[in-house]
Amino acid sequence: MNTNIQTLLEEMNFSTLEQAYDYCLEAGIDPKKLVLDTQPIAFDNACDAYTLGSALALFRKANSAVTAATMIGEGLQAFCKKGSVAEQRQVGLGHGALAARLLSEETQCFAFLAGHESFAAAEGAIKIALNANKSRQTPLRVVLNGLGKDAAYLISRINGFTYVRTEFNYQTGELVEVSRKRFSQTERGDILCYGADDVREGTAIMHAANVDVSITGNSTNPTRFQHPVAGIYKQERLSQGKPYFSVASGGGTGRTLHPDNVAAGPASYGMTDTMGRMHADAQFAGSSSVPAHVAMMGFIGMGNNPMVGASVALAVEIDQRLNR
Repeated sequence: MNTNIQTLLEEMNFSTLEQAYDYCLEAGIDPKKLVLDTQPIAFDNACDAYTLGSALALFRKANSAVTAATMIGEGLQAFCKKGSVAEQRQVGLGHGALAARLLSEETQCFAFLAGHESFAAAEGAIKIALNANKSRQTPLRVVLNGLGKDAAYLISRINGFTYVRTEFNYQTGELVEVSRKRFSQTERGDILCYGADDVREGTAIMHAANVDVSITGNSTNPTRFQHPVAGIYKQERLSQGKPYFSVASGGGTGRTLHPDNVAAGPASYGMTDTMGRMHADAQFAGSSSVPAHVAMMGFIGMGNNPMVGASVALAVEIDQRLNR
């Protein structure tokens, strides 16, 4: 246990994380269960970090879900290893700030800008869709936008989302919605899942959905889809005088883990990491999906995308217990 964790425990008059966990349970909140419900392969230290953050928000009597999210971020930050990439980038505080932004009325549409390579974006999206609107006046729209129409269809069908099929006219630059297929009648069906053929269509989808906050996936297609879409959309969005907050979910796992990270220089954290820093307002570290990759960067073992969902869900639960 590091000194940052001890300092926060002492603020609450606790000496162990077990005491903090019991405190959460007494308030009717089980952070460990929520973390593992969100991403079953998350590490124990992710459960501990969210326990600390949740206990802190309860102890300080957070007056809203937005405030609770920020305090959860403090708990997460305490788990960053000293001198690590995660500590340098203040990834824990960043997660709290992103969750707070998604719970703010100023944010209307949040996009998981994904490679459609894994279910990590889906894990994060589900938790947000099921929880965020309990603490918002106007519903937050959640979309997935990734490379590949077949992949988008499969992800929609398996998770109960709504698949939106589009066609992009390369002569006129016009995007046309061809059809929608809703795969469930629950809140999951409110999540729209798009599949693009390339960067131009992906950027057009961002405009059509009127996305104002997004997070990139980082495991597959980052250099050929997610990062170019985020960068181009940001330039076009800002030229229209509209706000856009871009988050890069990862990078930093080294040069040898997959081809996208090759040849970025011996001291580099990888090409995906470099591209994220070109457009991101906030940069996380590790992977959008793989707990071990996030842990390698000196943080906790949980994918960055599922973490977004867990942060939002816990902040809402705390708000419900304290203020409703």
